[in-house]
Amino acid sequence: MTGSENLETYEGRVELGIIGGTGLYQLGCLEPVATLATVETPWGRTSSPVTVGRVRTEGADAFYVAFIARHGVDHEIPPSRVPNRANVACLKRLGCRAILSFSAVGSLQHQIKPRDFVLPQQIIDRTKGIRESSFFNDIGLVAHVPFGEPFSEAFAKYIHRFRDVLENPDSEEPCELHFDRDTTVVCMEGPQFSTRAESKLYRQFGGDVINMSVLPEAKLARECEIAYQIVCMSTDYDAWRDELEPVTVETVVGNLTANARNANALASKVIAAMAAERPPFLKNADGLHGVVQMSISTKPSAISEEGQRQLDYLFPGDA
Repeated sequence: MTGSENLETYEGRVELGIIGGTGLYQLGCLEPVATLATVETPWGRTSSPVTVGRVRTEGADAFYVAFIARHGVDHEIPPSRVPNRANVACLKRLGCRAILSFSAVGSLQHQIKPRDFVLPQQIIDRTKGIRESSFFNDIGLVAHVPFGEPFSEAFAKYIHRFRDVLENPDSEEPCELHFDRDTTVVCMEGPQFSTRAESKLYRQFGGDVINMSVLPEAKLARECEIAYQIVCMSTDYDAWRDELEPVTVETVVGNLTANARNANALASKVIAAMAAERPPFLKNADGLHGVVQMSISTKPSAISEEGQRQLDYLFPGDA
């Protein structure tokens, strides 16, 4: 997405946020509107400039989308150092009701082949507590937001409608889009890949794919009352298959180009359909409005001035 106007701020409303992972750095389906070269939030600066684009549809207002490259424009930010709070807070501030996230993953199951895509509905957390996973921990506020269903099933079902756009021209094997309400992504710390023993353990846990990015992104989206769904793009079989060599960067890179092409095709279809239909999960943020208000245990009088300022940034006029 090129040719957008460079701005310091953007006052228009954005409905959908896209967070691109390894191999997905821009979207060609959008008409460029603005590039926010530097976005500062109470939690720091976003990992990349924020590009805003739109889709024009007949009989409906233009649909606006904001795109952030999770690891930076040049992929210079490792998983443990991604400014997730700044990224998600920025998308919330722009008005996003839903976030569509993309991430390269390793497969933990035979049926999920390299170049297949996956829409997980559950998460197993194997990060090590070095990532800031909440907006509220350091502002004198206790909020226990429900996270039993970490993704938007309605959003996943919507995305799954467009599974036929995935292509695999270099192989006789089709690219599949796997979706089941028990499909589970394991999130590990990295940046090193798993040992073979760890990979086998994650399979015993019930993991289907593994990545380094879904947390705390999904948790922060929930704290912002945003419907969130990640699209996992399989690049390899991780390390659990004894008959194969453990995963290497070369193996991963070999499938990234095909995955990026399919990610663009899938995102373009989803965005165009959302622009024309404005599905219910987008209109009501999948029913999440008010979940944070109900989750706060701290008395309003005990919330610090800084804490209130940060709440107002995320929920202007509501908190």
